[in-house]
Amino acid sequence: MLLSEFLKNLFTGFQVLILIVFTAWGVFAVYYGDSRTSWGQVSVATAFGSLGLALLFGFIVSRWRIQWLLGYLMLFIGILIWWLGIVPSNDRIWRLDVARLPYATFNGDNVTLHNIRNFNYLSEFVYQPAYYTKSFDVTKLEGVDLFVFYWTGPAIAHTIMSFNFGEQGHLAVSIETRNQLNEEYSTIKGFFRQYELIYIVADERDVIRLRTNYRKNPPEQGFLYPLTGTKENGQRLLLEYLKKINQLREKPEFYNTLLDNCTVAIWIRSWATSENLPFSWKILLSGYLPEYLYESHLLEQRLPFTELQQRAFINPAARVADQAPDFSNKVRARY
Repeated sequence: MLLSEFLKNLFTGFQVLILIVFTAWGVFAVYYGDSRTSWGQVSVATAFGSLGLALLFGFIVSRWRIQWLLGYLMLFIGILIWWLGIVPSNDRIWRLDVARLPYATFNGDNVTLHNIRNFNYLSEFVYQPAYYTKSFDVTKLEGVDLFVFYWTGPAIAHTIMSFNFGEQGHLAVSIETRNQLNEEYSTIKGFFRQYELIYIVADERDVIRLRTNYRKNPPEQGFLYPLTGTKENGQRLLLEYLKKINQLREKPEFYNTLLDNCTVAIWIRSWATSENLPFSWKILLSGYLPEYLYESHLLEQRLPFTELQQRAFINPAARVADQAPDFSNKVRARY
């Protein structure tokens, strides 16, 4: 008797949890809509949230439960169908720093990158836009580096891959949200088809220096980790990046805070290599990605990880280098 009562209560608790999650999702999905919030959306979101609360009350007053549940499910299915109909677009009024999409053209082993961003910053939000086009020989790729930037504790970080072509220079790729004009980033909004996805292809003096030298609120702490993988796998990873960059130019996709962010996307692109790693919670909590790479022997092993992390800190070197033409070499001087 006690066991059956316990199982009944456990099942009820599970139903309540599911109901809370579904209701919260539905409220946010309707409220945010397609990057706009109207009074109609607020009304529907409020009605759906109220119906969810009523259904919770229905678990106490059991004779109401079926009626509330049927109404709730009908409205939820309608919201889900409507939400799935929201489609990404490359035709919006974009913020200036994400206005141009990069793309690649190929000629044998040579790849030409168009719209490589190289802004000159006076402050985080005051800059002179500039882009250039440059060709690289994929066979001359010497290595791949991982940049990691922290601004809110050790668990959350922004990751950037940089491809080292030796004398041809470094090519950084930062996976970010493509914000519309006057649109701020929100972690919660990132779950609800609010931002298109962009792979920013940039000079390191742009995308790295922005974070080390000009981000002040909050400031970001940057770390550089050279990866120890093979050149062949580095080339495969680069080509996967370029393939995705061209796909996004032709067919836009939504960014997702959990499933398609700066770090999960790197892990997905690495499936094309023989050094791809099993999924780990340290990929979701991106601040721990360097530790996971170290444990997987994809970072230098001669030093304990804590010492390697100290050596990887680049902010002081980046501030000294600032606008120097050899910025990339100067931030790597400790290696």
